[in-house]
Amino acid sequence: MKEETHIGMNRTGIQMSPFDTSAMQAPPASEIPATPGSEAALAQMRSLYIAEADTLGSVPVPGTVKGALTTGVSMLTGNNPEILLDKLGERLAFERTSTRLYDALITKVETLQEGTTSMTLGELRKIREEEFRHFTMVAAAIESLGGDPTSQTPCADLVGVESMGLMQVITDPRTTLAQSLHAILVAEMTDNNGWELLIALAEDQGQNSMMVDFSVALDSERSHLQMVQTWYEEATIGQAISNEAVDEAESPPSQQLH
Repeated sequence: MKEETHIGMNRTGIQMSPFDTSAMQAPPASEIPATPGSEAALAQMRSLYIAEADTLGSVPVPGTVKGALTTGVSMLTGNNPEILLDKLGERLAFERTSTRLYDALITKVETLQEGTTSMTLGELRKIREEEFRHFTMVAAAIESLGGDPTSQTPCADLVGVESMGLMQVITDPRTTLAQSLHAILVAEMTDNNGWELLIALAEDQGQNSMMVDFSVALDSERSHLQMVQTWYEEATIGQAISNEAVDEAESPPSQQLH
């Protein structure tokens, strides 16, 4: 059982070194010009980088004759297939990461063996398989448009960077079940929003078959979100109850009578 949240020797705050506080807040030595803090220089440097930077990337040119024809016809009818392909690439990347997030969470649950939530390994494995099915469904949708599901679009690159923090939380051996579920909750909220936008884009470009498939996926993701939210609340409340029980057990007998 992982040790629950507790009061310990956290030395990160300024209050932990009261004798050094004044020195830390004092102005610089006389030989160093004292200048007020300003974000202007940092903002100016960032502005220069923003003005000169390229974009994250591009949607690749179709690598097959079928793909080129499909994209060309779509553009001639006034659609923007590159936008749909970019967002499909985003969902593909995120569903792949979601599958891996649940793989990592399953390992943590198996190891900790906590009974603070109604969550079961069977439910986690079912969600994991649904995330993987969504991944394969999006890959097929990309191929149906003549795209290459192995290519990394700009939005796929973006969510790959965004989700690295979530993976780090769950795979960190120090994080508790409640903390890991919080990361999964963030992922599920993002996932729901992503599917809603993808459905709107598919409708805008007349991709009726995709709309049906994506709506089914969204229903599943909404169910995932509800379950994870419940488990997170249970784990957090269960952790608080566990801490109270430990405090009561460790308190002197005279204090336990009150």
